Amino acid sequence: MTERIKTLDEFAQHVNYSLLNTLTPDPQSTCDGNDHDPRQVFSGHYVPVTPTPLSSPKYIAHSETLFAELGLDDSLATSKDFTQLFSGDMSAVPEPMQPFGWATGYALSIYGTEYTQQCPFRTGNGYGDGRAISIVEAVLNGKRWEMQLKGAGRTPYCRGADGRAVLRSSVREFLVQEHMHALGIPTSRSLSLFMSESDTVDRPWYREGSHSYEPEVMVENITAISTRVAPSFLRVGQIELFARRARCNEHSEALNELEAIVKHLIEREYSSEIDTTAPFDEQVVTLAELFRSRLTRLVSNWVRVGYCQGNFNSDNCAAGGFTLDYGPFGFCEFFEADYQPWTGGGRHFSFLNQPIAAQKNFDMFCRSLMPLLEGNSKQLSKLNEINDGFSGVMERAMESMWATKLGIASYDHDLLIKLLQLMLRTGVDYSLFFRELSSMPEDIAGLTKSFYYPAKAEVMTEWKAWLQTWRERIEKDAEAHDDVANATAAVAENMRKANPKFTWREWLIVPAYKAAEKGDFTQIHELQKILTAPYDEQTEEVENKYYQLRPLEFFSAGGVAHYSCSS
Repeated sequence: MTERIKTLDEFAQHVNYSLLNTLTPDPQSTCDGNDHDPRQVFSGHYVPVTPTPLSSPKYIAHSETLFAELGLDDSLATSKDFTQLFSGDMSAVPEPMQPFGWATGYALSIYGTEYTQQCPFRTGNGYGDGRAISIVEAVLNGKRWEMQLKGAGRTPYCRGADGRAVLRSSVREFLVQEHMHALGIPTSRSLSLFMSESDTVDRPWYREGSHSYEPEVMVENITAISTRVAPSFLRVGQIELFARRARCNEHSEALNELEAIVKHLIEREYSSEIDTTAPFDEQVVTLAELFRSRLTRLVSNWVRVGYCQGNFNSDNCAAGGFTLDYGPFGFCEFFEADYQPWTGGGRHFSFLNQPIAAQKNFDMFCRSLMPLLEGNSKQLSKLNEINDGFSGVMERAMESMWATKLGIASYDHDLLIKLLQLMLRTGVDYSLFFRELSSMPEDIAGLTKSFYYPAKAEVMTEWKAWLQTWRERIEKDAEAHDDVANATAAVAENMRKANPKFTWREWLIVPAYKAAEKGDFTQIHELQKILTAPYDEQTEEVENKYYQLRPLEFFSAGGVAHYSCSS
């Protein structure tokens, strides 16, 4: 086994800056990264920028799972040099590391409509990484990774804000990325989490015990920096930005910059699937087809585990087809088709509307590739066919997911629709219900643990009928196998692999980040262990605490049942 990396000097030998070496910096940027005031960025793929370090940084946690994948020794996480770098201080990085990071611009489209008014200059040239700064690109254990500090201070894209992240949102993002990975869903990952012992920022939030929909008061918050890791942080919104400039011919290099970033996307995210020696127009069309496949699988898996992105704009849609940007996310507990945890999200980004939201982002992606195929009617036609086919591919991905979730060999529309109607009428916990169903109950008593209140007699009669129909379908599928008993047991096992037992429950996360504010990280570490083994049976003590319905007092609690994006 290869010796694990134990020092920052050893770590530095693995840096490899493909983005900085192949893409173009903003020509108006500084060479040292001293570029922290909001301004318009008219061209170039990135702006060199130095992070703003946390004062008196304190280690909270790191992901042992990711450290092992990267070949890093756990002792590195608490070393002085690692703490200094990953709390935002790049002043003493060892060679050949660059002493600055980089921020990128992107466009914003919301549900298929492009906006520029969120940019303070009303041009769209000031929108981008306002508090996310990439500081490392490295090849570790044979894979390329980019490491990005979240909450590392101002960049030219900060739009006048402070560029900081509060401890609350940093704890949430740190925990959920590794939870999603453990759920088997493509995602950015969590490397480390540090807080400041002295820096604070004010944010609007909820009073203790509040049931207000919107935050009522300004609250002083401890600042923190979490480091997220991914093969790249290229987004649909980035491709969109350069496509807009190319279409409008905003400057002489606009089309070349679009071509360069699409080539970079292919190299970073799709090089194992796309022949980069093929004609570029063919690569572009293949890229669209592959991204469609990844995006549809991703979103169907979100629904499988009850995840709601909350704000699925194009800038929060990774072009590599994984989950990115955990701001106003949540996990559906009490089942509602239009569950939406973010107060600013609306129905268009709600739980069961996510497939359509994904389609809107994919349409923007395809439209952004079109300038590269101008004059090539054959490849443009193929691209349009791929775009038009999204809804069919998405529908098949959802049908396959529901069949897997229900343990049936093929999708059964009537069975699913009747189930969803009963779940809505009864008031059930989404994750608890499907996990209990995975035990193959013979009567409805095996499912009532997931009911938030007793169902009426006539509804219980409908439940019994549905359960009987479902069991008959399972038995019919099993009859196709020689060993019926083993086939049924295999169904139960596969259902348990598709339906997690332990899921994200916001009312159990809140006490963890509140304790962290007082310097107590034990609950964060406990949640790390539980949320990174979501399909496993765990101790009775864990089950009694974490495998439970949401208490009634949290149903409309501000900051628990719903929250603003005050992070």
